[in-house]
Amino acid sequence: MKRKRLVLLMTFAMAVMLFFGCSQTKDSESNNRERLESDVQQTENTEHTELTLTESDNEQDDLNSEEPADSNTPVVYMTAEISPEKLVELYETLGASPEGNIAVKLSTGEPGSNYLRVDLIGDLIASLDNPTIVECNTAYGGARANTAMHYQVAEDHGYTAIADVDIMDENGSMTLTVTGGSNLTENYVGVNFANYDYFIVISHFKGHAMAGFGGAIKNISIGIASAEGKSHIHSGGTGGNMWSGEQDAFLESMAEAGKSVVDALDGNILYINVMNRLSVDCDCDSNPAEPDMHDIGILASFDPVALDQACVDLVYSAADGQSLINRIESRNGLHTLEHAESIGLGSRTYRLESIDD
Repeated sequence: MKRKRLVLLMTFAMAVMLFFGCSQTKDSESNNRERLESDVQQTENTEHTELTLTESDNEQDDLNSEEPADSNTPVVYMTAEISPEKLVELYETLGASPEGNIAVKLSTGEPGSNYLRVDLIGDLIASLDNPTIVECNTAYGGARANTAMHYQVAEDHGYTAIADVDIMDENGSMTLTVTGGSNLTENYVGVNFANYDYFIVISHFKGHAMAGFGGAIKNISIGIASAEGKSHIHSGGTGGNMWSGEQDAFLESMAEAGKSVVDALDGNILYINVMNRLSVDCDCDSNPAEPDMHDIGILASFDPVALDQACVDLVYSAADGQSLINRIESRNGLHTLEHAESIGLGSRTYRLESIDD
Protein backbone atom coordinates (compact mmCIF):
# COMPACT_ATOMS: atom_id res chain seq x y z
CA MET A 1 0.00 0.00 0.00
CA LYS A 2 2.83 2.36 1.01
CA ARG A 3 4.66 1.40 -2.16
CA LYS A 4 1.59 2.18 -4.27
CA ARG A 5 1.30 5.65 -2.65
CA LEU A 6 5.00 6.30 -3.29
CA VAL A 7 4.62 5.43 -6.97
CA LEU A 8 1.62 7.74 -7.23
CA LEU A 9 3.50 10.60 -5.55
CA MET A 10 6.50 10.13 -7.84
CA THR A 11 4.26 10.04 -10.89
CA PHE A 12 2.50 13.21 -9.77
CA ALA A 13 5.80 14.98 -9.11
CA MET A 14 7.14 14.05 -12.55
CA ALA A 15 3.96 15.33 -14.18
CA VAL A 16 4.30 18.66 -12.34
CA MET A 17 7.94 18.99 -13.41
CA LEU A 18 7.11 18.19 -17.01
CA PHE A 19 4.29 20.73 -16.97
CA PHE A 20 6.41 23.56 -15.63
CA GLY A 21 9.29 22.59 -17.86
CA CYS A 22 7.17 22.78 -20.97
CA SER A 23 5.68 26.05 -19.83
CA GLN A 24 9.12 27.59 -19.36
CA THR A 25 10.20 26.28 -22.74
CA LYS A 26 7.17 27.88 -24.39
CA ASP A 27 7.82 31.14 -22.52
CA SER A 28 11.43 31.01 -23.61
CA GLU A 29 10.46 30.33 -27.21
CA SER A 30 7.91 33.14 -27.05
CA ASN A 31 10.47 35.55 -25.63
CA ASN A 32 13.00 34.51 -28.25
CA ARG A 33 10.41 35.00 -30.97
CA GLU A 34 9.55 38.47 -29.64
CA ARG A 35 13.21 39.42 -29.41
CA LEU A 36 13.76 38.15 -32.96
CA GLU A 37 10.79 40.14 -34.26
CA SER A 38 12.06 43.18 -32.39
CA ASP A 39 15.53 42.77 -33.90
CA VAL A 40 14.03 42.45 -37.37
CA GLN A 41 11.91 45.57 -36.84
CA GLN A 42 14.93 47.50 -35.60
CA THR A 43 16.90 46.35 -38.63
CA GLU A 44 14.09 47.47 -40.96
CA ASN A 45 13.86 50.83 -39.19
CA THR A 46 17.62 51.27 -39.45
CA GLU A 47 17.56 50.44 -43.15
CA HIS A 48 14.67 52.89 -43.70
CA THR A 49 16.51 55.61 -41.80
CA GLU A 50 19.63 55.07 -43.84
CA LEU A 51 17.58 55.22 -47.05
CA THR A 52 15.90 58.43 -45.95
CA LEU A 53 19.24 60.02 -45.11
CA THR A 54 20.63 58.96 -48.45
CA GLU A 55 17.64 60.41 -50.29
CA SER A 56 17.93 63.59 -48.24
CA ASP A 57 21.63 63.85 -49.02
CA ASN A 58 20.88 63.41 -52.71
CA GLU A 59 18.20 66.09 -52.57
CA GLN A 60 20.63 68.45 -50.88
CA ASP A 61 23.20 67.67 -53.56
CA ASP A 62 20.59 68.60 -56.16
CA LEU A 63 19.89 71.87 -54.37
CA ASN A 64 23.57 72.67 -54.20
CA SER A 65 24.22 71.64 -57.81
CA GLU A 66 25.01 74.42 -60.23
CA GLU A 67 23.09 72.60 -62.93
CA PRO A 68 19.30 73.07 -62.92
CA ALA A 69 17.08 70.04 -62.40
CA ASP A 70 15.52 70.85 -65.77
CA SER A 71 17.70 72.14 -68.59
CA ASN A 72 14.71 74.17 -69.80
CA THR A 73 14.58 76.22 -66.61
CA PRO A 74 14.95 79.85 -67.70
CA VAL A 75 18.00 81.76 -66.50
CA VAL A 76 17.73 85.23 -64.99
CA TYR A 77 21.04 87.10 -64.98
CA MET A 78 21.68 89.74 -62.35
CA THR A 79 24.12 92.42 -61.29
CA ALA A 80 23.91 94.31 -58.02
CA GLU A 81 25.75 97.25 -59.58
CA ILE A 82 23.46 99.76 -61.26
CA SER A 83 25.73 101.42 -63.78
CA PRO A 84 25.91 101.95 -67.57
CA GLU A 85 28.84 99.53 -67.80
CA LYS A 86 27.06 96.73 -65.94
CA LEU A 87 23.88 97.26 -67.93
CA VAL A 88 25.83 96.73 -71.16
CA GLU A 89 27.62 93.70 -69.68
CA LEU A 90 24.32 92.19 -68.57
CA TYR A 91 22.83 92.64 -72.04
CA GLU A 92 25.89 91.06 -73.64
CA THR A 93 25.66 88.11 -71.22
CA LEU A 94 22.31 87.20 -72.76
CA GLY A 95 24.09 86.57 -76.05
CA ALA A 96 21.27 88.01 -78.16
CA SER A 97 21.75 88.85 -81.83
CA PRO A 98 18.96 91.26 -82.80
CA GLU A 99 18.51 91.76 -86.54
CA GLY A 100 16.40 94.08 -88.63
CA ASN A 101 14.60 97.05 -87.14
CA ILE A 102 15.29 97.10 -83.40
CA ALA A 103 12.79 98.64 -80.99
CA VAL A 104 13.76 99.60 -77.45
CA LYS A 105 10.57 99.63 -75.40
CA LEU A 106 10.68 101.70 -72.25
CA SER A 107 8.37 104.01 -70.37
CA THR A 108 9.07 107.65 -71.14
CA GLY A 109 7.49 108.41 -67.76
CA GLU A 110 5.50 111.36 -66.51
CA PRO A 111 7.44 114.51 -65.59
CA GLY A 112 8.51 114.18 -61.95
CA SER A 113 8.44 110.36 -62.00
CA ASN A 114 11.22 107.81 -61.51
CA TYR A 115 11.58 107.08 -65.25
CA LEU A 116 14.86 105.52 -66.39
CA ARG A 117 17.50 108.18 -66.92
CA VAL A 118 19.52 108.39 -70.13
CA ASP A 119 22.79 108.48 -68.23
CA LEU A 120 22.07 104.86 -67.23
CA ILE A 121 20.67 103.45 -70.48
CA GLY A 122 22.46 105.64 -73.05
CA ASP A 123 25.53 103.42 -73.50
CA LEU A 124 23.44 100.32 -74.10
CA ILE A 125 21.29 102.06 -76.70
CA ALA A 126 24.41 103.45 -78.39
CA SER A 127 25.79 99.91 -78.66
CA LEU A 128 22.79 98.74 -80.70
CA ASP A 129 22.47 98.88 -84.47
CA ASN A 130 20.28 101.92 -85.22
CA PRO A 131 17.60 101.31 -82.55
CA THR A 132 14.36 103.22 -82.08
CA ILE A 133 12.87 104.01 -78.67
CA VAL A 134 9.17 103.13 -78.85
CA GLU A 135 6.19 104.04 -76.69
CA CYS A 136 2.42 104.47 -76.89
CA ASN A 137 0.13 107.20 -75.63
CA THR A 138 -1.59 106.94 -72.27
CA ALA A 139 -5.30 106.45 -71.69
CA TYR A 140 -5.56 108.32 -68.39
CA GLY A 141 -4.62 111.85 -69.40
CA GLY A 142 -1.43 113.41 -68.11
CA ALA A 143 1.44 114.83 -70.14
CA ARG A 144 1.59 111.87 -72.55
CA ALA A 145 -2.06 111.52 -73.55
CA ASN A 146 -1.58 112.94 -77.04
CA THR A 147 1.23 112.47 -79.48
CA ALA A 148 2.59 116.02 -79.63
CA MET A 149 2.80 116.30 -75.85
CA HIS A 150 4.30 112.82 -75.62
CA TYR A 151 7.12 113.65 -78.02
CA GLN A 152 7.84 116.73 -75.95
CA VAL A 153 8.14 114.64 -72.79
CA ALA A 154 10.47 112.23 -74.61
CA GLU A 155 12.65 115.19 -75.57
CA ASP A 156 12.54 116.71 -72.10
CA HIS A 157 13.66 113.40 -70.59
CA GLY A 158 16.60 113.17 -73.00
CA TYR A 159 15.42 110.22 -75.08
CA THR A 160 15.40 111.99 -78.44
CA ALA A 161 19.07 112.85 -77.91
CA ILE A 162 20.15 109.18 -77.82
CA ALA A 163 17.86 107.60 -80.43
CA ASP A 164 14.89 108.16 -82.69
CA VAL A 165 11.60 108.01 -80.80
CA ASP A 166 8.39 106.52 -82.19
CA ILE A 167 5.01 106.92 -80.49
CA MET A 168 3.65 103.78 -82.10
CA ASP A 169 -0.06 104.60 -81.89
CA GLU A 170 0.15 108.13 -83.30
CA ASN A 171 -1.51 106.72 -86.43
CA GLY A 172 -3.91 104.38 -84.65
CA SER A 173 -4.05 100.74 -83.60
CA MET A 174 -3.56 97.30 -85.04
CA THR A 175 -4.98 94.05 -83.70
CA LEU A 176 -3.05 91.10 -82.31
CA THR A 177 -4.80 87.78 -81.72
CA VAL A 178 -4.86 86.48 -78.15
CA THR A 179 -4.72 82.69 -77.82
CA GLY A 180 -5.50 80.83 -74.62
CA GLY A 181 -6.93 83.82 -72.82
CA SER A 182 -9.92 83.78 -70.49
CA ASN A 183 -10.68 87.51 -70.88
CA LEU A 184 -9.22 88.77 -74.15
CA THR A 185 -9.49 87.48 -77.70
CA GLU A 186 -7.81 90.54 -79.20
CA ASN A 187 -5.15 93.02 -78.10
CA TYR A 188 -4.87 96.50 -79.64
CA VAL A 189 -1.32 97.82 -80.03
CA GLY A 190 0.18 100.84 -81.75
CA VAL A 191 0.01 100.34 -85.51
CA ASN A 192 3.76 101.00 -85.86
CA PHE A 193 4.43 97.83 -83.86
CA ALA A 194 4.49 96.04 -87.22
CA ASN A 195 7.55 98.05 -88.29
CA TYR A 196 9.93 96.31 -85.90
CA ASP A 197 11.63 92.94 -86.03
CA TYR A 198 13.11 92.72 -82.53
CA PHE A 199 12.14 94.26 -79.19
CA ILE A 200 14.51 95.01 -76.32
CA VAL A 201 12.26 95.72 -73.35
CA ILE A 202 13.88 97.83 -70.63
CA SER A 203 11.60 98.26 -67.64
CA HIS A 204 11.88 100.16 -64.41
CA PHE A 205 10.64 97.65 -61.81
CA LYS A 206 8.54 99.36 -59.12
CA GLY A 207 5.12 99.36 -57.51
CA HIS A 208 1.90 100.27 -59.28
CA ALA A 209 -1.34 101.75 -57.98
CA MET A 210 -3.54 99.29 -59.88
CA ALA A 211 -1.36 96.30 -60.82
CA GLY A 212 0.58 96.11 -57.54
CA PHE A 213 3.88 96.14 -59.39
CA GLY A 214 5.14 96.95 -62.84
CA GLY A 215 7.91 95.15 -64.69
CA ALA A 216 8.42 93.33 -67.97
CA ILE A 217 4.87 91.96 -68.29
CA LYS A 218 3.26 95.33 -67.76
CA ASN A 219 5.68 96.96 -70.21
CA ILE A 220 4.79 94.57 -73.04
CA SER A 221 1.06 94.66 -72.33
CA ILE A 222 -0.11 98.08 -71.15
CA GLY A 223 3.11 99.63 -72.49
CA ILE A 224 2.77 98.41 -76.07
CA ALA A 225 -1.03 98.72 -76.14
CA SER A 226 -2.41 101.78 -77.86
CA ALA A 227 -4.53 104.16 -75.81
CA GLU A 228 -7.51 102.15 -77.04
CA GLY A 229 -5.81 98.90 -76.07
CA LYS A 230 -4.94 100.19 -72.60
CA SER A 231 -8.62 100.86 -71.89
CA HIS A 232 -9.52 97.41 -73.21
CA ILE A 233 -7.00 95.69 -70.90
CA HIS A 234 -8.01 97.73 -67.86
CA SER A 235 -11.66 96.81 -68.42
CA GLY A 236 -10.74 93.12 -68.38
CA GLY A 237 -11.81 92.78 -72.00
CA THR A 238 -15.37 93.96 -71.36
CA GLY A 239 -14.96 97.29 -73.12
CA GLY A 240 -16.50 99.00 -70.10
CA ASN A 241 -15.12 101.70 -67.85
CA MET A 242 -11.38 101.15 -67.48
CA TRP A 243 -11.44 102.24 -63.84
CA SER A 244 -14.23 99.96 -62.67
CA GLY A 245 -13.22 96.61 -64.17
CA GLU A 246 -12.86 93.48 -62.06
CA GLN A 247 -9.37 93.43 -60.56
CA ASP A 248 -8.32 89.86 -61.35
CA ALA A 249 -9.69 90.19 -64.88
CA PHE A 250 -7.48 93.24 -65.35
CA LEU A 251 -4.41 91.41 -64.06
CA GLU A 252 -5.15 88.39 -66.24
CA SER A 253 -5.73 90.62 -69.26
CA MET A 254 -2.25 92.11 -68.85
CA ALA A 255 -0.75 88.64 -69.03
CA GLU A 256 -2.91 87.73 -72.03
CA ALA A 257 -2.05 90.93 -73.90
CA GLY A 258 1.63 90.35 -73.17
CA LYS A 259 1.43 86.85 -74.60
CA SER A 260 -0.12 88.17 -77.82
CA VAL A 261 2.91 90.47 -78.25
CA VAL A 262 5.41 87.65 -77.63
CA ASP A 263 3.52 85.34 -80.00
CA ALA A 264 3.51 87.99 -82.71
CA LEU A 265 7.27 88.50 -82.36
CA ASP A 266 7.94 84.75 -82.42
CA GLY A 267 10.55 84.97 -79.69
CA ASN A 268 12.41 88.02 -81.07
CA ILE A 269 12.33 89.82 -77.73
CA LEU A 270 14.36 90.09 -74.53
CA TYR A 271 13.78 91.77 -71.19
CA ILE A 272 15.79 93.87 -68.74
CA ASN A 273 14.43 95.10 -65.38
CA VAL A 274 16.15 97.89 -63.46
CA MET A 275 15.45 97.68 -59.73
CA ASN A 276 16.26 101.21 -58.54
CA ARG A 277 14.11 103.95 -57.02
CA LEU A 278 11.72 101.24 -55.80
CA SER A 279 8.71 103.39 -55.06
CA VAL A 280 5.30 101.88 -54.46
CA ASP A 281 4.12 104.09 -57.33
CA CYS A 282 4.55 103.76 -61.09
CA ASP A 283 6.33 106.05 -63.53
CA CYS A 284 2.88 107.06 -64.74
CA ASP A 285 2.64 109.01 -61.46
CA SER A 286 4.09 112.51 -61.60
CA ASN A 287 4.27 112.68 -57.82
CA PRO A 288 5.34 109.19 -56.68
CA ALA A 289 5.93 108.22 -53.08
CA GLU A 290 9.56 108.44 -52.09
CA PRO A 291 11.15 104.96 -52.03
CA ASP A 292 11.77 103.59 -48.54
CA MET A 293 13.85 100.59 -49.59
CA HIS A 294 17.32 100.20 -51.05
CA ASP A 295 18.17 99.75 -54.73
CA ILE A 296 18.71 96.09 -55.65
CA GLY A 297 20.28 95.81 -59.09
CA ILE A 298 19.59 95.02 -62.75
CA LEU A 299 18.19 91.71 -64.02
CA ALA A 300 17.76 90.30 -67.52
CA SER A 301 16.20 87.24 -69.15
CA PHE A 302 14.50 85.92 -72.27
CA ASP A 303 11.52 84.96 -70.05
CA PRO A 304 9.35 87.86 -68.80
CA VAL A 305 7.58 85.79 -66.15
CA ALA A 306 10.82 84.44 -64.70
CA LEU A 307 12.28 87.95 -64.71
CA ASP A 308 9.35 89.58 -62.92
CA GLN A 309 9.14 86.67 -60.47
CA ALA A 310 12.84 87.03 -59.64
CA CYS A 311 12.35 90.74 -58.98
CA VAL A 312 9.34 90.07 -56.75
CA ASP A 313 11.32 87.43 -54.83
CA LEU A 314 14.15 89.90 -54.25
CA VAL A 315 11.68 92.43 -52.88
CA TYR A 316 10.18 89.83 -50.55
CA SER A 317 13.62 88.84 -49.30
CA ALA A 318 14.68 92.44 -48.66
CA ALA A 319 14.64 93.59 -45.03
CA ASP A 320 13.20 96.96 -46.07
CA GLY A 321 10.75 95.79 -48.74
CA GLN A 322 7.54 95.77 -46.70
CA SER A 323 5.96 98.86 -48.26
CA LEU A 324 6.29 97.44 -51.76
CA ILE A 325 5.15 94.01 -50.56
CA ASN A 326 2.04 95.62 -49.09
CA ARG A 327 1.33 97.37 -52.38
CA ILE A 328 1.73 94.12 -54.35
CA GLU A 329 -0.46 92.08 -52.03
CA SER A 330 -3.16 94.76 -51.65
CA ARG A 331 -3.72 94.58 -55.43
CA ASN A 332 -3.32 90.78 -55.66
CA GLY A 333 -0.40 91.52 -57.96
CA LEU A 334 1.04 88.01 -57.83
CA HIS A 335 -2.01 86.80 -59.75
CA THR A 336 -0.54 88.33 -62.91
CA LEU A 337 2.41 85.95 -62.60
CA GLU A 338 0.15 83.00 -61.82
CA HIS A 339 -2.01 83.60 -64.86
CA ALA A 340 0.94 84.39 -67.11
CA GLU A 341 2.49 81.03 -66.30
CA SER A 342 -0.80 79.18 -66.74
CA ILE A 343 -1.28 80.50 -70.29
CA GLY A 344 2.30 79.78 -71.32
CA LEU A 345 3.81 83.27 -71.31
CA GLY A 346 6.72 82.02 -69.22
CA SER A 347 7.81 80.22 -66.07
CA ARG A 348 7.78 81.28 -62.43
CA THR A 349 10.59 78.78 -61.85
CA TYR A 350 14.00 80.15 -62.76
CA ARG A 351 17.72 80.01 -62.03
CA LEU A 352 19.30 83.25 -60.84
CA GLU A 353 22.90 83.82 -61.93
CA SER A 354 25.05 86.76 -60.88
CA ILE A 355 27.48 88.28 -63.38
CA ASP A 356 29.37 90.06 -60.60
CA ASP A 357 32.85 88.82 -59.66
